[in-house]
Amino acid sequence: MDDNSLSVHSLPQHISHPLFVASNSSTLEKTLEILTETSRSSDGRLDLASKNILPAVLLLCQNLSYPSSRHLLLLSLKLLRNLCAGELTNQNSFVEHDGVTILLTTLHSVITCDSDFAIIRMGLQVLANVSLAGELHQLAIWDKFFPLMFVQISSIRRRETCDPLCMVIYTCCDGSNELFGKLWGDQGLPILVEIVWTASAVGFGEAWLKLLLSKICLEEHQFPQLFSRLYPVGASEDGDLNFRNDVFVSEQAFLLSIVSEILSERIGEITISHDFAMFVFGILKQVAGAVDCVSSEQHDLPTGSTIVDILRYSLTILRDLCAHDSVGVSKVDGSVDVDSLLSSGLLDLLLCLLRDLEPPTTIRKAMKQSEDQKGTSYSSKRCPYKGFRRDIVAVIGNCVYRRKHVQDEMRDRNGILLLLQQCVIDEDNPFMREWGIWAVRNLLEGNAENQRVVADLEVQGSVDVPEITSLGLKVELDQKTRRAKLVNLS
Repeated sequence: MDDNSLSVHSLPQHISHPLFVASNSSTLEKTLEILTETSRSSDGRLDLASKNILPAVLLLCQNLSYPSSRHLLLLSLKLLRNLCAGELTNQNSFVEHDGVTILLTTLHSVITCDSDFAIIRMGLQVLANVSLAGELHQLAIWDKFFPLMFVQISSIRRRETCDPLCMVIYTCCDGSNELFGKLWGDQGLPILVEIVWTASAVGFGEAWLKLLLSKICLEEHQFPQLFSRLYPVGASEDGDLNFRNDVFVSEQAFLLSIVSEILSERIGEITISHDFAMFVFGILKQVAGAVDCVSSEQHDLPTGSTIVDILRYSLTILRDLCAHDSVGVSKVDGSVDVDSLLSSGLLDLLLCLLRDLEPPTTIRKAMKQSEDQKGTSYSSKRCPYKGFRRDIVAVIGNCVYRRKHVQDEMRDRNGILLLLQQCVIDEDNPFMREWGIWAVRNLLEGNAENQRVVADLEVQGSVDVPEITSLGLKVELDQKTRRAKLVNLS
């Protein structure tokens, strides 16, 4: 039986009669088109609910074979989606007439046959609209689709199915700690892993993925578990980070990028856990040791190198964490504390990374003038990505903000001159000057000892660089180390 053969005579009377009467049409395709148009408005949905149209459409779906009646099945699902868009009578009718089971059977047959993306997407949109009606509707969907059907759909590498699937899962779990708990359990975690794999491969176009990952990774503190499961080789069962530098994968970089975006957008809304912060710091320590192994060419993100991307995203996450955990903000038990990161070696690592880099572009040009005159040269590491130096300085600047003991530590570790050196324009690091000035301001604010160090800098062997002079500073070349530092003009 194909689409053209279905008519008023080939359908049971109890299915065809209410549909044809409501549409005033005698062909099924035209009937579905007319009713779908009517159901676009709230008044139209209410009118069709009064005529008990939804049960007939469900029965029609049961009678349409796939793939021979694909077009009519797609039109039927579109009509169901519209009928359940905010109309409680239809949403209730869908559950009462076992619409979840009917849709489950339909989608299973489609997936088994050829994974028709348009039909799967439309079916998921139906479920999403039904789930918005409340807890009973959400549980009805969850009980039928979790976990097997969710796993099947999540493994389809298509954006058209990934977006609405995230919507269905999120709306079903929203407000239910029990369902969210199942989602990161043994049965639910494979669904999340497949979703991240799919979104990493094909992208996403709607906000549901970020809502879902925000809840799972940040609010429910399951980021280490999900990150480790994306590529379990070398990871312990309890989720502790135990990766070799060469086994990070692009899906993990993708997850970090999404979490970084979420954190930047919701930094004042979410309580970040200590475990999350320490886990990200552990990632940074892992990839920082591999920087020498990657290309020194400058790239915008994503760079094409998984290690470099993970390096960037871990730095930006730590930057935002340190900005959020400012002095005076009340702490929640288990929330991130910058001091714990610092005591674990964050500042040491950042200063080490910064010292190993070649000087910023402006200072490098000034040094080249002197080197050409004296016949000397220097060799240092280049930034592995565009903005690497800026991101390091940003994290340091946020760490020293109104933390005198950290300001003092920077002085004790000879970090003041190093940070002053960053207050210049750098072609490889957009907004380097602005972040450098911000960091130095935070370093000196309320700290007389640090202010005195800057004021007492001696000027000898300086090189005139206009961009630095405008700040009241000059470049000084250390004759022994051949590295540059900034000194006060006064």
